[in-house]
Amino acid sequence: MELLTTNNVWMMICTALVFFMHLGFAFLEIGLTRQKNTINILFKNIFIITVGLLLYCLVGFNLMYPGDFNGFLGFAGFGLDSPLTDAGALDLAYNEGYTYWTDFLFQGMFAATAATIVSGAVAERIKIGPFMLFTVLYVGLIYPIAGSWKWGGGFLQTLETPFYDFAGSTLVHSVGGWAAVVAVCLLGSRIGKFKDGKLQAIPGHNIPMATAGVLILWLGWFGFNGGSVLSADPELTSLTLVTTCLAAAAGGVVAALVSTLRYKNLDLTMFLNGILGGLVGITAGADQMSPTDAIIIGAVAGAIIVFAVSLIDRLKLDDPVGAIAVHLACGIWGTLAVGIFGNLASGAQFVSQLIGVASYAAICIVSSFIILFVLKKTVGIRVSEKEELEGLDAHEHGMDAYPDFRLNEH
Repeated sequence: MELLTTNNVWMMICTALVFFMHLGFAFLEIGLTRQKNTINILFKNIFIITVGLLLYCLVGFNLMYPGDFNGFLGFAGFGLDSPLTDAGALDLAYNEGYTYWTDFLFQGMFAATAATIVSGAVAERIKIGPFMLFTVLYVGLIYPIAGSWKWGGGFLQTLETPFYDFAGSTLVHSVGGWAAVVAVCLLGSRIGKFKDGKLQAIPGHNIPMATAGVLILWLGWFGFNGGSVLSADPELTSLTLVTTCLAAAAGGVVAALVSTLRYKNLDLTMFLNGILGGLVGITAGADQMSPTDAIIIGAVAGAIIVFAVSLIDRLKLDDPVGAIAVHLACGIWGTLAVGIFGNLASGAQFVSQLIGVASYAAICIVSSFIILFVLKKTVGIRVSEKEELEGLDAHEHGMDAYPDFRLNEH
Protein backbone atom coordinates (compact mmCIF):
# COMPACT_ATOMS: atom_id res chain seq x y z
CA MET A 1 0.00 0.00 0.00
CA GLU A 2 2.85 2.41 0.83
CA LEU A 3 4.47 1.79 -2.58
CA LEU A 4 1.14 2.29 -4.35
CA THR A 5 0.61 5.56 -2.49
CA THR A 6 4.08 6.84 -3.42
CA ASN A 7 3.68 5.86 -7.06
CA ASN A 8 0.18 7.29 -7.25
CA VAL A 9 1.21 10.62 -5.73
CA TRP A 10 4.03 10.93 -8.29
CA MET A 11 1.59 10.15 -11.11
CA MET A 12 -0.84 12.78 -9.85
CA ILE A 13 1.96 15.36 -9.68
CA CYS A 14 2.87 14.48 -13.27
CA THR A 15 -0.78 14.81 -14.27
CA ALA A 16 -0.79 18.33 -12.82
CA LEU A 17 2.38 19.19 -14.74
CA VAL A 18 0.89 17.98 -18.02
CA PHE A 19 -2.23 20.01 -17.29
CA PHE A 20 0.02 23.04 -16.74
CA MET A 21 1.40 22.53 -20.28
CA HIS A 22 -1.90 23.81 -21.66
CA LEU A 23 -1.07 27.22 -20.20
CA GLY A 24 2.31 26.96 -21.92
CA PHE A 25 0.68 26.19 -25.26
CA ALA A 26 -1.72 29.10 -24.82
CA PHE A 27 1.08 31.57 -23.98
CA LEU A 28 3.22 30.35 -26.88
CA GLU A 29 0.40 30.63 -29.41
CA ILE A 30 -0.81 34.08 -28.42
CA GLY A 31 2.76 35.34 -28.12
CA LEU A 32 3.67 34.30 -31.66
CA THR A 33 0.48 35.67 -33.24
CA ARG A 34 -1.11 39.09 -33.46
CA GLN A 35 -2.89 40.94 -30.71
CA LYS A 36 -6.20 41.06 -32.57
CA ASN A 37 -6.60 37.26 -32.38
CA THR A 38 -5.65 36.68 -28.73
CA ILE A 39 -9.13 35.97 -27.35
CA ASN A 40 -9.81 33.57 -30.22
CA ILE A 41 -6.70 31.53 -29.51
CA LEU A 42 -7.36 31.44 -25.77
CA PHE A 43 -10.96 30.37 -26.37
CA LYS A 44 -9.80 27.47 -28.55
CA ASN A 45 -7.26 26.32 -25.97
CA ILE A 46 -9.79 26.39 -23.14
CA PHE A 47 -12.33 24.56 -25.31
CA ILE A 48 -9.80 21.84 -26.15
CA ILE A 49 -8.92 20.95 -22.57
CA THR A 50 -12.48 21.11 -21.21
CA VAL A 51 -14.23 19.25 -24.01
CA GLY A 52 -11.25 16.95 -24.47
CA LEU A 53 -11.54 15.67 -20.89
CA LEU A 54 -15.29 15.13 -21.20
CA LEU A 55 -14.89 13.24 -24.48
CA TYR A 56 -12.08 11.13 -23.04
CA CYS A 57 -14.37 10.21 -20.14
CA LEU A 58 -17.33 9.41 -22.39
CA VAL A 59 -15.60 7.37 -25.11
CA GLY A 60 -11.89 8.08 -25.49
CA PHE A 61 -10.42 6.19 -22.56
CA ASN A 62 -12.28 2.98 -23.38
CA LEU A 63 -11.46 3.33 -27.07
CA MET A 64 -7.77 3.72 -26.27
CA TYR A 65 -7.66 0.98 -23.62
CA PRO A 66 -10.35 -1.50 -24.65
CA GLY A 67 -8.94 -4.43 -22.68
CA ASP A 68 -8.16 -7.73 -24.42
CA PHE A 69 -7.28 -6.36 -27.82
CA ASN A 70 -4.63 -6.85 -30.48
CA GLY A 71 -6.03 -5.34 -33.64
CA PHE A 72 -7.14 -1.97 -35.01
CA LEU A 73 -10.31 -1.12 -33.08
CA GLY A 74 -11.77 -2.06 -29.72
CA PHE A 75 -14.20 -0.47 -27.29
CA ALA A 76 -14.83 -1.25 -23.63
CA GLY A 77 -18.06 0.74 -23.33
CA PHE A 78 -19.21 4.27 -22.62
CA GLY A 79 -18.06 6.23 -19.60
CA LEU A 80 -15.89 5.21 -16.68
CA ASP A 81 -18.43 2.88 -15.04
CA SER A 82 -16.26 -0.12 -15.78
CA PRO A 83 -16.04 -3.35 -13.74
CA LEU A 84 -12.49 -2.22 -12.95
CA THR A 85 -13.96 0.46 -10.71
CA ASP A 86 -16.87 -1.49 -9.31
CA ALA A 87 -15.47 -1.30 -5.78
CA GLY A 88 -12.84 0.75 -4.02
CA ALA A 89 -10.69 -2.26 -3.22
CA LEU A 90 -10.70 -3.36 -6.83
CA ASP A 91 -9.74 0.17 -7.87
CA LEU A 92 -6.67 0.06 -5.63
CA ALA A 93 -5.70 -3.29 -7.15
CA TYR A 94 -5.87 -1.82 -10.67
CA ASN A 95 -2.11 -1.35 -11.05
CA GLU A 96 0.90 -1.38 -8.74
CA GLY A 97 1.85 2.07 -9.97
CA TYR A 98 -1.39 4.04 -9.78
CA THR A 99 -5.18 3.80 -9.48
CA TYR A 100 -7.68 3.58 -12.29
CA TRP A 101 -8.75 7.18 -11.69
CA THR A 102 -5.21 8.50 -11.89
CA ASP A 103 -4.64 6.54 -15.09
CA PHE A 104 -7.70 8.11 -16.69
CA LEU A 105 -6.76 11.66 -15.72
CA PHE A 106 -3.11 11.35 -16.76
CA GLN A 107 -4.03 9.91 -20.16
CA GLY A 108 -6.81 12.47 -20.59
CA MET A 109 -4.30 15.31 -20.33
CA PHE A 110 -2.37 13.77 -23.21
CA ALA A 111 -5.47 13.44 -25.36
CA ALA A 112 -6.20 17.15 -25.49
CA THR A 113 -2.64 17.99 -26.58
CA ALA A 114 -3.10 16.67 -30.14
CA ALA A 115 -5.78 19.25 -30.98
CA THR A 116 -3.79 22.02 -29.26
CA ILE A 117 -0.98 21.39 -31.74
CA VAL A 118 -3.41 21.92 -34.63
CA SER A 119 -4.75 25.09 -33.02
CA GLY A 120 -1.39 26.84 -33.30
CA ALA A 121 -0.85 25.90 -36.94
CA VAL A 122 -4.25 27.22 -38.08
CA ALA A 123 -4.25 30.34 -35.91
CA GLU A 124 -5.61 33.66 -37.16
CA ARG A 125 -7.80 32.46 -40.02
CA ILE A 126 -9.91 29.42 -39.11
CA LYS A 127 -13.58 29.71 -38.16
CA ILE A 128 -14.01 28.76 -34.54
CA GLY A 129 -17.18 26.68 -35.04
CA PRO A 130 -15.67 24.23 -37.54
CA PHE A 131 -12.48 24.06 -35.45
CA MET A 132 -14.52 23.08 -32.41
CA LEU A 133 -16.30 20.35 -34.38
CA PHE A 134 -12.95 19.11 -35.69
CA THR A 135 -11.65 18.97 -32.11
CA VAL A 136 -14.63 16.90 -30.97
CA LEU A 137 -14.11 14.32 -33.72
CA TYR A 138 -10.31 14.23 -33.67
CA VAL A 139 -9.84 14.14 -29.89
CA GLY A 140 -12.95 12.09 -29.22
CA LEU A 141 -12.41 9.38 -31.84
CA ILE A 142 -9.24 9.54 -33.94
CA TYR A 143 -6.66 10.10 -31.21
CA PRO A 144 -7.85 7.26 -28.92
CA ILE A 145 -8.28 4.80 -31.80
CA ALA A 146 -4.77 5.58 -33.04
CA GLY A 147 -3.43 5.43 -29.49
CA SER A 148 -4.88 1.98 -28.95
CA TRP A 149 -2.66 0.61 -31.71
CA LYS A 150 0.34 0.92 -29.37
CA TRP A 151 -0.58 1.92 -25.82
CA GLY A 152 -3.83 -0.06 -25.82
CA GLY A 153 -2.11 -3.28 -26.89
CA GLY A 154 -3.07 -3.08 -30.57
CA PHE A 155 -1.29 -4.35 -33.66
CA LEU A 156 1.82 -2.16 -33.30
CA GLN A 157 2.43 -3.62 -29.86
CA THR A 158 2.09 -7.16 -31.20
CA LEU A 159 4.69 -6.82 -33.97
CA GLU A 160 7.59 -9.28 -33.70
CA THR A 161 9.68 -6.32 -32.60
CA PRO A 162 7.09 -4.03 -31.00
CA PHE A 163 6.89 -0.41 -32.07
CA TYR A 164 8.20 1.77 -29.24
CA ASP A 165 6.98 5.21 -28.27
CA PHE A 166 7.63 5.89 -24.60
CA ALA A 167 5.68 9.13 -24.14
CA GLY A 168 4.29 10.06 -27.53
CA SER A 169 6.68 11.52 -30.12
CA THR A 170 4.36 9.86 -32.62
CA LEU A 171 1.24 8.98 -30.63
CA VAL A 172 0.73 12.55 -29.42
CA HIS A 173 2.96 14.96 -31.34
CA SER A 174 2.85 13.49 -34.82
CA VAL A 175 -0.87 12.81 -34.48
CA GLY A 176 -1.30 16.56 -34.03
CA GLY A 177 1.37 17.39 -36.59
CA TRP A 178 -0.15 15.38 -39.46
CA ALA A 179 -3.54 16.99 -38.88
CA ALA A 180 -1.86 20.41 -38.79
CA VAL A 181 -0.35 19.83 -42.24
CA VAL A 182 -3.71 18.86 -43.70
CA ALA A 183 -5.46 21.81 -42.06
CA VAL A 184 -2.88 24.34 -43.24
CA CYS A 185 -3.08 23.00 -46.81
CA LEU A 186 -6.88 23.23 -46.88
CA LEU A 187 -6.99 26.65 -45.21
CA GLY A 188 -4.34 28.48 -47.16
CA SER A 189 -2.00 31.14 -45.84
CA ARG A 190 -2.89 34.28 -43.92
CA ILE A 191 -3.47 37.47 -45.90
CA GLY A 192 -0.12 39.17 -46.38
CA LYS A 193 2.04 36.15 -45.61
CA PHE A 194 3.13 35.72 -49.21
CA LYS A 195 3.21 38.78 -51.50
CA ASP A 196 4.08 38.25 -55.15
CA GLY A 197 5.37 34.83 -54.20
CA LYS A 198 7.74 36.21 -51.57
CA LEU A 199 7.63 35.39 -47.88
CA GLN A 200 6.63 38.25 -45.59
CA ALA A 201 7.23 38.06 -41.85
CA ILE A 202 4.15 38.50 -39.65
CA PRO A 203 5.69 39.00 -36.19
CA GLY A 204 3.99 37.90 -33.01
CA HIS A 205 2.77 40.59 -30.64
CA ASN A 206 4.27 39.33 -27.37
CA ILE A 207 7.57 37.45 -27.58
CA PRO A 208 8.14 37.60 -23.78
CA MET A 209 4.87 35.69 -23.35
CA ALA A 210 5.94 33.15 -25.99
CA THR A 211 9.20 32.68 -24.07
CA ALA A 212 7.27 32.10 -20.84
CA GLY A 213 5.14 29.57 -22.70
CA VAL A 214 8.17 27.57 -23.80
CA LEU A 215 9.63 27.51 -20.28
CA ILE A 216 6.25 26.36 -18.91
CA LEU A 217 6.15 23.62 -21.55
CA TRP A 218 9.67 22.52 -20.62
CA LEU A 219 8.59 22.28 -16.98
CA GLY A 220 5.44 20.42 -18.01
CA TRP A 221 7.55 17.89 -19.89
CA PHE A 222 8.86 16.70 -16.51
CA GLY A 223 5.36 15.31 -16.06
CA PHE A 224 4.84 14.35 -19.70
CA ASN A 225 7.94 12.14 -19.81
CA GLY A 226 8.47 11.56 -16.11
CA GLY A 227 4.91 10.35 -15.66
CA SER A 228 5.24 7.98 -18.59
CA VAL A 229 7.47 5.78 -16.42
CA LEU A 230 4.07 4.95 -14.83
CA SER A 231 5.61 4.71 -11.37
CA ALA A 232 7.93 6.63 -9.05
CA ASP A 233 10.83 4.29 -9.81
CA PRO A 234 13.75 6.46 -8.64
CA GLU A 235 16.34 5.34 -11.19
CA LEU A 236 14.12 5.40 -14.27
CA THR A 237 12.33 8.65 -13.46
CA SER A 238 15.62 10.39 -12.73
CA LEU A 239 17.19 9.18 -15.97
CA THR A 240 14.10 10.19 -17.92
CA LEU A 241 14.18 13.74 -16.56
CA VAL A 242 17.92 14.04 -17.27
CA THR A 243 17.59 12.90 -20.89
CA THR A 244 14.55 15.15 -21.35
CA CYS A 245 16.40 18.24 -20.11
CA LEU A 246 19.60 17.54 -22.01
CA ALA A 247 17.74 17.03 -25.29
CA ALA A 248 15.84 20.30 -24.76
CA ALA A 249 19.03 22.22 -24.05
CA ALA A 250 20.85 20.72 -27.05
CA GLY A 251 17.88 21.40 -29.33
CA GLY A 252 17.75 25.04 -28.34
CA VAL A 253 21.48 25.66 -28.64
CA VAL A 254 21.84 23.94 -32.01
CA ALA A 255 18.75 25.63 -33.48
CA ALA A 256 20.13 28.99 -32.40
CA LEU A 257 23.56 28.24 -33.87
CA VAL A 258 22.30 26.87 -37.18
CA SER A 259 19.80 29.71 -37.52
CA THR A 260 22.51 32.30 -36.84
CA LEU A 261 24.86 30.76 -39.39
CA ARG A 262 22.09 30.51 -41.97
CA TYR A 263 20.34 33.85 -41.49
CA LYS A 264 23.04 35.98 -39.77
CA ASN A 265 20.81 37.02 -36.88
CA LEU A 266 20.15 35.74 -33.36
CA ASP A 267 16.53 34.62 -33.71
CA LEU A 268 14.90 34.03 -30.32
CA THR A 269 11.85 32.30 -31.82
CA MET A 270 14.11 29.75 -33.52
CA PHE A 271 15.90 29.22 -30.20
CA LEU A 272 12.55 28.62 -28.49
CA ASN A 273 11.29 26.20 -31.12
CA GLY A 274 14.64 24.39 -30.97
CA ILE A 275 14.02 23.69 -27.28
CA LEU A 276 10.57 22.33 -28.09
CA GLY A 277 11.98 20.28 -30.97
CA GLY A 278 14.51 18.69 -28.62
CA LEU A 279 11.73 17.87 -26.17
CA VAL A 280 9.54 16.30 -28.84
CA GLY A 281 12.52 14.38 -30.24
CA ILE A 282 13.50 12.73 -26.96
CA THR A 283 9.93 11.86 -25.97
CA ALA A 284 9.80 8.55 -27.87
CA GLY A 285 12.83 7.07 -26.11
CA ALA A 286 13.56 9.19 -23.04
CA ASP A 287 13.76 6.11 -20.80
CA GLN A 288 16.06 4.22 -23.18
CA MET A 289 18.77 6.80 -23.88
CA SER A 290 22.07 7.70 -22.25
CA PRO A 291 22.80 11.39 -21.60
CA THR A 292 25.05 11.46 -24.68
CA ASP A 293 22.35 9.88 -26.83
CA ALA A 294 19.88 12.48 -25.58
CA ILE A 295 22.19 15.35 -26.47
CA ILE A 296 22.68 13.98 -29.99
CA ILE A 297 18.94 13.44 -30.51
CA GLY A 298 18.17 16.93 -29.24
CA ALA A 299 20.92 18.50 -31.35
CA VAL A 300 19.65 16.86 -34.54
CA ALA A 301 16.12 17.98 -33.65
CA GLY A 302 17.36 21.54 -33.25
CA ALA A 303 18.91 21.50 -36.72
CA ILE A 304 15.74 19.90 -38.13
CA ILE A 305 13.71 22.82 -36.78
CA VAL A 306 15.65 25.39 -38.81
CA PHE A 307 15.50 23.46 -42.08
CA ALA A 308 11.90 22.31 -41.59
CA VAL A 309 10.71 25.88 -41.02
CA SER A 310 12.54 26.93 -44.19
CA LEU A 311 11.01 24.05 -46.17
CA ILE A 312 7.51 24.86 -44.93
CA ASP A 313 7.96 28.47 -46.03
CA ARG A 314 9.22 27.40 -49.46
CA LEU A 315 6.15 25.20 -49.85
CA LYS A 316 4.08 28.32 -49.05
CA LEU A 317 2.47 26.68 -46.04
CA ASP A 318 1.63 29.17 -43.31
CA ASP A 319 2.25 27.85 -39.80
CA PRO A 320 2.30 30.87 -37.44
CA VAL A 321 3.88 29.07 -34.47
CA GLY A 322 6.08 26.45 -36.16
CA ALA A 323 3.91 23.57 -34.96
CA ILE A 324 4.56 21.38 -38.00
CA ALA A 325 8.33 21.67 -37.70
CA VAL A 326 8.30 21.08 -33.95
CA HIS A 327 5.69 18.37 -33.52
CA LEU A 328 5.70 16.53 -36.84
CA ALA A 329 9.27 16.75 -38.14
CA CYS A 330 10.87 16.28 -34.73
CA GLY A 331 8.24 13.72 -33.73
CA ILE A 332 9.19 11.57 -36.71
CA TRP A 333 12.90 12.03 -35.98
CA GLY A 334 12.51 11.12 -32.32
CA THR A 335 10.51 8.02 -33.16
CA LEU A 336 13.09 6.78 -35.66
CA ALA A 337 15.92 7.63 -33.26
CA VAL A 338 14.74 4.83 -30.95
CA GLY A 339 15.97 2.37 -33.56
CA ILE A 340 19.34 4.15 -33.88
CA PHE A 341 20.32 5.10 -30.32
CA GLY A 342 19.91 3.71 -26.83
CA ASN A 343 19.02 0.32 -25.42
CA LEU A 344 16.66 -0.72 -28.22
CA ALA A 345 18.83 0.25 -31.21
CA SER A 346 18.71 -2.38 -33.95
CA GLY A 347 17.71 -2.83 -37.57
CA ALA A 348 14.54 -4.66 -36.58
CA GLN A 349 13.57 -1.90 -34.17
CA PHE A 350 14.18 0.77 -36.81
CA VAL A 351 11.87 -1.08 -39.23
CA SER A 352 9.18 -1.28 -36.54
CA GLN A 353 9.57 2.45 -35.91
CA LEU A 354 9.09 3.11 -39.64
CA ILE A 355 5.96 0.97 -39.64
CA GLY A 356 4.62 2.96 -36.71
CA VAL A 357 5.36 6.32 -38.33
CA ALA A 358 3.70 5.23 -41.58
CA SER A 359 0.66 3.79 -39.77
CA TYR A 360 0.00 7.00 -37.89
CA ALA A 361 0.60 9.10 -40.97
CA ALA A 362 -2.05 7.10 -42.80
CA ILE A 363 -4.82 7.32 -40.18
CA CYS A 364 -4.14 10.95 -39.32
CA ILE A 365 -3.89 12.28 -42.87
CA VAL A 366 -6.95 10.40 -44.09
CA SER A 367 -9.15 11.13 -41.08
CA SER A 368 -8.24 14.80 -40.71
CA PHE A 369 -8.65 15.36 -44.45
CA ILE A 370 -12.12 13.80 -44.47
CA ILE A 371 -13.25 15.85 -41.45
CA LEU A 372 -11.82 19.16 -42.65
CA PHE A 373 -12.71 18.72 -46.32
CA VAL A 374 -16.34 17.99 -45.45
CA LEU A 375 -16.41 21.04 -43.19
CA LYS A 376 -14.81 23.17 -45.91
CA LYS A 377 -17.40 22.15 -48.50
CA THR A 378 -20.38 22.54 -46.16
CA VAL A 379 -20.00 25.30 -43.58
CA GLY A 380 -16.59 26.58 -44.67
CA ILE A 381 -13.49 26.63 -42.48
CA ARG A 382 -11.97 30.05 -43.21
CA VAL A 383 -13.16 33.41 -41.97
CA SER A 384 -13.94 36.24 -44.41
CA GLU A 385 -11.25 38.66 -45.55
CA LYS A 386 -12.85 41.43 -43.50
CA GLU A 387 -12.88 39.30 -40.35
CA GLU A 388 -9.27 38.25 -40.85
CA LEU A 389 -8.03 41.79 -41.41
CA GLU A 390 -9.93 43.28 -38.50
CA GLY A 391 -9.25 40.38 -36.14
CA LEU A 392 -11.16 37.35 -34.93
CA ASP A 393 -11.52 38.70 -31.41
CA ALA A 394 -13.87 41.47 -32.51
CA HIS A 395 -15.86 39.42 -35.02
CA GLU A 396 -16.17 36.05 -33.31
CA HIS A 397 -16.04 37.06 -29.65
CA GLY A 398 -16.93 40.74 -29.43
CA MET A 399 -14.00 41.25 -27.06
CA ASP A 400 -10.55 42.79 -26.97
CA ALA A 401 -7.73 41.09 -25.06
CA TYR A 402 -6.17 44.44 -24.19
CA PRO A 403 -9.00 47.01 -24.28
CA ASP A 404 -6.82 49.82 -22.89
CA PHE A 405 -3.72 49.08 -24.93
CA ARG A 406 -3.55 48.82 -28.69
CA LEU A 407 -0.70 48.16 -31.09
CA ASN A 408 -0.50 49.34 -34.66
CA GLU A 409 -1.02 46.19 -36.71
CA HIS A 410 -1.11 45.57 -40.40
